[in-house]
Amino acid sequence: MIKCIAIDDEPLALEQLVGYISRVPFLQLIASCQDAFGAMQVLSEEEIDLMFVDIHMPDLNGLDLVRSLVVKPLIVFTTAYPEYAVEGFKVDAVDYLLKPFEFQDLLKAADKARRQFEYHLQDYGGGAEPDLLERDGSLFVKSESRIIRINVADICYIEGMSEYVRIYTNMADKPVVTLLSMRKLEERLNVKIDMNIYSKAAIVKDLKNQKVLASKSPEERIYPASMTKIMTALVAIEEFEDLDKSIVIPVDFSLTGSASCLRST
Repeated sequence: MIKCIAIDDEPLALEQLVGYISRVPFLQLIASCQDAFGAMQVLSEEEIDLMFVDIHMPDLNGLDLVRSLVVKPLIVFTTAYPEYAVEGFKVDAVDYLLKPFEFQDLLKAADKARRQFEYHLQDYGGGAEPDLLERDGSLFVKSESRIIRINVADICYIEGMSEYVRIYTNMADKPVVTLLSMRKLEERLNVKIDMNIYSKAAIVKDLKNQKVLASKSPEERIYPASMTKIMTALVAIEEFEDLDKSIVIPVDFSLTGSASCLRST
C-alpha cells in the first residue's frame, strides 16, 4: 500500500479528491488537510509516500510547501491554474492534474506514482514493505528516491529535525536524511536514551515541544567560568595572531578596572 495525504483548501475539491483516492485499491489515505501547515504537521508524525496537493492555497501554497521539504515524498499537483505546470515539474512532480479532473485522471496519475514507488523499492526484491525495515542488524530508509541500507552498529547519532531525521554514521562523511519522525524511528529500533553521559548533570529536551525526555541530576547548578576569564579569552582571540604562542605574564602585572570595561576595537 502507498501511504498518501490529500491537501486542498477548497472543501468540495478536497472531498472529491478524498473520494477518488478511496476508490484506488493500492492507495491508503493517511490524512486530508485544508492547508499546508496542517500537512506539515502530518508529515512530521507519519511516514508519507505520496502527496496530492493543490498549488493555489493561502499563506503557503503547494509549490512552496514542497520546496520546504528536505525529504520529499512523491508529488501529484492538483490545480485550476495551468500556468503553474512548468513550476510543478521543476520540483520533480510525478504528475499535474488540472481541475476539474475525473477519477480516471487521478487513477492514471496514481498508477504513475505506483510505478515509481515500486521502482524505488526494487532493491527489496519487490515484496517488502517500504520506509523502514530491520534485517540482521540493518536499517533500511528512503533517502533521495533511493533505498539505503545502514548498519545499525555504524550509527554514531541521529538528529531529529521536525518531519525528518539525519542519521550520522562512521562510514560516511555526510548524514543520511530521511522523511521519518524521531518517534517512529525510536519505535522501530526500540531505542532508549542512554544517560551514561560524562557530564555530572544533563537534560535532554525535545526542542519542538520543550518536553524533557530524560535528565541526570537536573537540579544541580553548573556555573560558567568567571567573567574575567571569559573577557580575557576574548581579548586574546582578538589581539593575538598566533593563539598557540605562549605568553609570559610578569609577576607584578595587575589588571585594573572591571571586566565590563574591556572593549574590543
